Amino acid sequence: MGRSIPWSCSPYRPYLFETGEPYICRICPEEHAIVFFWLGSVKETYRIAFRERGDSAFSQEQETVGTFYRISGLKSHTDYEFYVRKGDRTSRVRMARTGTCPGTAVNYLHPEDGAYAFSGQYLCSPSLLRHPEGYLLASMDLFKGGAPQNLTLLYRSDDDGVTWTYLCELMPCFWGKMFIHRGQLYMLSVSTEYGDLLIGRSDDGGRTFEAPTVLLRGSGRQDVPGIHKNPQNLLSYAGRLWGTLEWGSWDAGYHAAMVMSCKEDADLLDAQNWCFTPPVRYDSAWPGVAEGPSSGNIEGTLAIAPDGRLLNIMRYDTSRTKPNYGMILAYEVDVQHPEQPLRYSHPIPLDGNLSKFSIRKDPVSGEYYSLISRITDPAHIHARNLLSLVKSDDLMHWKLCADILDARDCDPQYIGFQYMDFLIEGEDILFLCRTAVNGANSYHNSNYITFHRIQNFRKLQKS
Repeated sequence: MGRSIPWSCSPYRPYLFETGEPYICRICPEEHAIVFFWLGSVKETYRIAFRERGDSAFSQEQETVGTFYRISGLKSHTDYEFYVRKGDRTSRVRMARTGTCPGTAVNYLHPEDGAYAFSGQYLCSPSLLRHPEGYLLASMDLFKGGAPQNLTLLYRSDDDGVTWTYLCELMPCFWGKMFIHRGQLYMLSVSTEYGDLLIGRSDDGGRTFEAPTVLLRGSGRQDVPGIHKNPQNLLSYAGRLWGTLEWGSWDAGYHAAMVMSCKEDADLLDAQNWCFTPPVRYDSAWPGVAEGPSSGNIEGTLAIAPDGRLLNIMRYDTSRTKPNYGMILAYEVDVQHPEQPLRYSHPIPLDGNLSKFSIRKDPVSGEYYSLISRITDPAHIHARNLLSLVKSDDLMHWKLCADILDARDCDPQYIGFQYMDFLIEGEDILFLCRTAVNGANSYHNSNYITFHRIQNFRKLQKS
């Protein structure tokens, strides 16, 4: 019997697509410089050349030893092209725009750089994890409307997020979330937008993953309902491991809420051990919901309420309702009967309902925290240029702790802080952000995945 094809590659090289050799695996623009990294030997000599975009010729090649280079002395907020060469092998010509970003750039992709065009054009779906061995892991995927959207990149930090190194790529993998269960590293994802639900495990800290298991078949098409999910933590409760997902598609006009679960001591890679609740579609007749048409709920996050109920708390489309922002919806999970459908429970006031958010319970204070793309203006409800930390002691009443990233003085069409994935560690919150700044295609089509640390977060309280 032949061996299955591994999930991971270093890197993934599509058939008849020019990935280049050496392979540039990470780019970090600075105000007057561009730093980039490639796969190769740290003891070998490489040659580097660059040019300002629009120039006819590259600069004279410069020699360097190692697998990274910093092109310095560049103009600010300017597009450049560059490559690395080893003998007769040359990388793809890559692109970057000089300029700064908030936090630390885990990775950057110029909106016109076609290095990953076989999957997508923009960086998305940040997932952050602290491995039991102490290092941090970050993952992100490549998306673009109408593109295949099926590649995920993994990076590792051994210095608590100060620097990052390339690990591997997963193909197919989209909307992925890394998690640790019983000391082992897993990735839960879909194969593509609305595609198959996949789970895979790494036994070497994320360097490699064996072929994933298909847990649930999707459609893989935007015009046919399939599996929709987002990077949310899996939660252990009542002897089971729980996760969120939806069934539907934008073109179908709905996303129906679901949860998945498995006994904690079962083999997570055996599809027979998982069960799924029937999809529940949004109903405008539910008590307390906003008045008017809505496409409903997506991107739920699980939380255990103070009264012991397991809730799936979900992003809520209010773009055509009255009011047009400021409300999320909670569904209750039947933990005693994990195959029963979710039950709509109640609305919750929150000014971050039109973008993905996650909820974490602080093990020290017992309070719940979330990072949200906060809305402040009913005339600009889709703006994501204000990132705020909020907290609650009951999952119902949320208080503003602090505005963490605030670019309300910039054009909201091109600035975005969104889809945060975060960890509570000691006195700090660590988070990844899908960030659109410095020449992004739009606020939604982000060009960075950035890492951030909020120090002494429990002491933050907006007056």
